[in-house]
Amino acid sequence: MRVVIQRVKSASVTVDNAVVSSIGKGLCLLVGITQEDTIADVSKLANKILKLRLFEDIDQSAGTSTEWVGKPWMKSIIDIQGEILSVSQFTLYATIKKGTKPDFHKAQKGHLANELYEAFLKELRDGLSVESVKDGVFGAMMDVGIVNDGPVTIVYDTKE
Repeated sequence: MRVVIQRVKSASVTVDNAVVSSIGKGLCLLVGITQEDTIADVSKLANKILKLRLFEDIDQSAGTSTEWVGKPWMKSIIDIQGEILSVSQFTLYATIKKGTKPDFHKAQKGHLANELYEAFLKELRDGLSVESVKDGVFGAMMDVGIVNDGPVTIVYDTKE
């Protein structure tokens, strides 16, 4: 599984001009699933997301002359009781090595990808809370709006 992790001040998903999900401070995840992924990848990714220290500890000094509010890279999404907006994104497995048209053959097929994606959401919700983990509409054309915080953007792949 591949994910683009973005620390956000806010994020939302709109489908057919209607906002279907929105969050405040937390993480916006763009999640891609490949044909090689298994439930082990789901667990590995969910665990990594929940424990990843991307937030500052505002009770400590930054210890630097930068504009950090507190000591950076000290707290996880669980520690700050933040929110997650997860968006399925099969295009993360596009290849563009040949020609000018993206090739998506590495991406998992819809119904199989959806099963793994739902399992991923369940693990996130079990680790954080049902109310704190939101998602888009699997397979829909979505407008994703974010206010990136930092900006902090990290790409992680369970196979690498």
